[in-house]
Amino acid sequence: MLLGCIGDDFTGSSDLANTLAKAGMRTVQFNGVPSAAAADDIEAGVVSLKSRSIDPREAVRLSLEALTWLESQGCQQFYFKYCSTFDSTEKGNIGPVVDALADALDAPKVIVCPAFPGTGRSIYQGYLFVNDVLLNESGMENHPLTPMTDASLRRLLAAQSQYKVGLVPAETVFQGASAIADRMEVEHQSGKRMIVIDAMRDQDLIEIGAAAKGLPLITGGSGLALGLPANFGCQANRVAWQSQKGKAALLSGSCSSTTRSQIKHHLQVHPGLKIDLASVIDGKQTPEKVAQWLHDTDGLPLAYSSADPQEVRELQEVYGRDTSATVLESFFGKVAQLLVQLGITRLLIAGGETSGAVVESLSLTTLHIGTEIDPGVPALRAGDNLVLALKSGNFGSLDYFAKAAAILGEE
Repeated sequence: MLLGCIGDDFTGSSDLANTLAKAGMRTVQFNGVPSAAAADDIEAGVVSLKSRSIDPREAVRLSLEALTWLESQGCQQFYFKYCSTFDSTEKGNIGPVVDALADALDAPKVIVCPAFPGTGRSIYQGYLFVNDVLLNESGMENHPLTPMTDASLRRLLAAQSQYKVGLVPAETVFQGASAIADRMEVEHQSGKRMIVIDAMRDQDLIEIGAAAKGLPLITGGSGLALGLPANFGCQANRVAWQSQKGKAALLSGSCSSTTRSQIKHHLQVHPGLKIDLASVIDGKQTPEKVAQWLHDTDGLPLAYSSADPQEVRELQEVYGRDTSATVLESFFGKVAQLLVQLGITRLLIAGGETSGAVVESLSLTTLHIGTEIDPGVPALRAGDNLVLALKSGNFGSLDYFAKAAAILGEE
């Protein structure tokens, strides 16, 4: 294995694996730290963890455990993947994990670049934009677990990391890989270990990737992986995909504005069932009833707990933020188990935490990367009779659900 990757959630890990596979690396996604060695022909291994919103100390422990396994597979370089909207709080978990990995690898300078122009995420002068607005004006300020109220990556990271934070600005990035590498060294010599790098175009990411050749540790969103396979002599190719026949079911726990728009669009044609937290808690709405409804309903039925920011706040005030999240994640995980038992062969999941809960509940250890559905969202094969699409809340086109179901297969 050449490149060892650690993702802080399952959808983001799929996103990264998709980028690497398209760029020519034989890539496999592992869900959790494997207990055995990987196959010899794997060039990039992505260990996906559900560590974005847990206690920072536990996130560090899991990440270091993943690093140890990847080192044992002979990896030459390591990549920590987090969300392109830098989802975190002042306590982490991005900063603490990056610090721990940098220390373990004795990495003198660490790239920090969550940019993903293909999905509208860009960095200019250290500020993270979502399309044409700052991060904290994009709707991410209403995220139920990691509300993003600042767009300055330098400030955000400085609050989480024990190390000083530098910047490679756009005017340097536009000069290419050599200029980027030189500026990183200048920042390093001035005592800055964490180095935010501006990026507004795919070409910027390719140049940053070239500048990263030989660095022990790289961190960022999946877009940064565009330029890494070439450093190992890999060339872009078409990812093979075998579609799956059978019934599809859709689950959404994401409350992002993008997903809510996708749900509204989908329900104009297809049936939907709203998951009500109060009804779940008092037992009126059970996983068994929801799974049976999804199985028995024609078309592309969608069960969703997605709600607008005001509704989410009201629910959290009544039940608590952690309880609300835990109850719904457990509920969706159980629904997914029952759906597979009922013979569902195509599962579409929207939301990072929801996807993590489903993958864990189904005990899926390895996901093989297929064709791209939308930027950042690949089709995934989990077994001979099960395919998945795991979508981060903010990703996908308006008609994503129908498009994803068609790419996964047909009934």
